[in-house]
Amino acid sequence: MLEALIFDVDGTLADTERDGHRVAYNAAFTEAGLDWDWTASLYGELLAVTGGKERIRYYLEHWRQDFRAPADLDRFIAELHAIKTRHYTELLRTGSIPLRPGVERLLCEARAAGLRLGIATTTTPANVEVLIETTLGVQARAWFEVIGAGDIVAAKKPAPDIYDYVLRAMGIDPHSCLAFEDSSNGLRAARGAGLACLVTVNDYTRDQDFSGALAVLDGFGERGRPAGVLDGTALAGTPRSGEVVVDIALLRALTSADPDR
Repeated sequence: MLEALIFDVDGTLADTERDGHRVAYNAAFTEAGLDWDWTASLYGELLAVTGGKERIRYYLEHWRQDFRAPADLDRFIAELHAIKTRHYTELLRTGSIPLRPGVERLLCEARAAGLRLGIATTTTPANVEVLIETTLGVQARAWFEVIGAGDIVAAKKPAPDIYDYVLRAMGIDPHSCLAFEDSSNGLRAARGAGLACLVTVNDYTRDQDFSGALAVLDGFGERGRPAGVLDGTALAGTPRSGEVVVDIALLRALTSADPDR
C-alpha cells in the first residue's frame, strides 16, 4: 500500500536551476570579486555534480586550474556557497520562482488522501524552507514530516544516503513510498534506497538515462494541461498511457503494478 511520497526539490518541485541557482552563483562570484561566469550551458555540465560546494570544487578542478586557491580551500568554498545561498533565498522571496504546474495540487491531494510527505534533497535547508514558504505559505512547512537536506549526510546523490536518512526518520519501509526526481543522479539515489521513482524531467535533464524509473514525464500535469509521457512502459497497465495528470489514483496504479513491490 502506498503510504508516503518523498520529493526532491531543485528541478522537481520547481525549475530552480537555470534562472535561480545559476544566477545566485554568479551574483556570489561578483560579490566575492571573482571573474567567474557560469553560463546556462556550462551550468548544465556542472549539474552532473550534486551539492553546491561540491559543484564549486569541481569547477575549480576542471575549468579554473589557473585559480590561486587560498590555503584553506574548504573554508573559502563554504563561505562562497553561503553568499550564494543568501542571494538565492533573496531571489526566492521575490516570488520569481514558482512551483512546477501540478505540484501544489498533488501535495494537497496527497494530504487529503492521508499520505505522508517527505523531502530528500542536496540543497541547503534554508533554500527548501524559503521555497515552501514563498510558494505554499509558512504553514506548509508542517506538511512535510521530514526534510532531509544539505549536509545532513556526507555522501550526496547518486548515493542513497539522503533517502536512507529520510526513511529512517519517518520510520517507514521503502516499499511503501514513492520518490519524485528530475535527474539520473536522483533516480539512482532513490533506487539505491529501495524506492520506486517517478521522474519529471526539465530542460537540463531531459536526455539523461532514466532506466529503472516507473515512468518518465515532462511534468506533473494539470486538469486540461496534461503532462507528456516520455517513457511510459509502466503506464501500460494503467487507465492512462498517453498524456497524463499525476494524481493519487495514477500513483497508486503505478506502484501496485510495480514488479519490484
